[in-house]
Amino acid sequence: MEDVYKKLAVQLDNTPGGFPETESGVELRILKRLFTPEEAELTLSLVMMPESVEVIAQRASKAPEDILPLLIEMGQKGLIIHVNRNGQDVFMFAQFVVGIWEYQVNRLTPELIKDFNEYVPHLMKTLERTKTQQLRVVPVTKSITTQLNIMDHEHLEKLIKTQSKILVAPCICRREHAMVGKGCGKMEEACLIFGSGAYIYESRGIGRTITQDEALEIVRKGVKQGLVPQPSNSVKPINICLCCDCCCQILSNIKKTEAPAKIVNSNYQAKVDQDQCTGCQMCEDICPMDAIEMNDTLVATVNMDRCIGCGLCVTVCEFDAIALHDKVATERWEPPQTIVDTYMNIAKEKGLF
Repeated sequence: MEDVYKKLAVQLDNTPGGFPETESGVELRILKRLFTPEEAELTLSLVMMPESVEVIAQRASKAPEDILPLLIEMGQKGLIIHVNRNGQDVFMFAQFVVGIWEYQVNRLTPELIKDFNEYVPHLMKTLERTKTQQLRVVPVTKSITTQLNIMDHEHLEKLIKTQSKILVAPCICRREHAMVGKGCGKMEEACLIFGSGAYIYESRGIGRTITQDEALEIVRKGVKQGLVPQPSNSVKPINICLCCDCCCQILSNIKKTEAPAKIVNSNYQAKVDQDQCTGCQMCEDICPMDAIEMNDTLVATVNMDRCIGCGLCVTVCEFDAIALHDKVATERWEPPQTIVDTYMNIAKEKGLF
C-alpha cells in the first residue's frame, strides 16, 4: 500500500509542477488523504494527454467496464482530469499544482490544510528552479499608460473580453486560511477560469458561470482590495487568479525571498518621480512585495529586486508621483502561446526530457 503512493509521488514529481520528496514524508500523507490505494494504482496508468478508457484499461491490464466508474468518480473528486469530447469520455493525469490541489476547494479538511501548508515550502523550491513560471503578473488596468509597451495579452480587461466561457471559482488559498482562522477577509470568489477549464470546474460543481461584465467587476473589486492579477503564463490564458500576499501560497512565499522580481514573469516595474512624491505612504502600504519604502527625506523609493510590476501602487497615488515603466528589452518576458507550450518549457528547464 505504501509503495503505490511512493510511485504516484514520483510520477507527480515528473510533471512540470513537481512534487518533491521530503524527509518527513508529508507528501505521502497528502496523497493518502486524497487517494484510496485503488485510485492511486489506477492513476499510475494515466498520462498527461487525454485518452479513452480503452487505452487506459489496456495499460492497467483491466477491463474498460471495470475501471470506467472509478475514473469518472476520480474526475469528480479532482484527482484526475475527465472531459467529454464529442460524446466520448477521456481522462488524463493531473499535476499537483496547478491542478489537483486547486480542484480540492470544496473538499478541504483541517488535516489536509495542515499537511499542505507544511509542504508548500518544498513546492516553492521547485518553482524557483525554472525561469518559466506557471503564472505571470500583469498590471492592473488603472496603472496602464500610453507610454507603456503593452501587448493585448498583458492587458487585463482585454484578456477577459476575448473569453466566451467564464467561470468564477473560490480562491482555495483564502478559503483554506479562513477555515483555520487565518483568513484576511478579502473576496473569496476571485479565480476566473476560461474555456474548457470552466466546463471542467462546472461539471464538478465548483464555482459559477458569469458574464464578461461580471468578471470585469470582480477584477475591479479585487484591485480595490489590493489583489494582484496573475493569469496563466501564456498568450492565451486558461485562468486569471486575483491573489493576495498573505494567503496566496505562491505570492506569500515569493515575498519571503530577497528578490521576487527575479522569480516572477512580468514586464514592468514602478518608478517614483521624487519631485511629485509627498510621502503619503499609500504606495508603501499597498505594495504586496514590500518593494516600496520611504527614504530619509520621506520620499518613496522602489527596490527593483522586489517590484513585480503589478501597478497597485499607481492606483492609490493621488499625486501622479509613481508610474509603471517597461523593463529593458533584455529583461522582457514573452509568454508561450498556449498553456501546453508553457508546461513544455517548464519540463525542458527541469530536465524532464
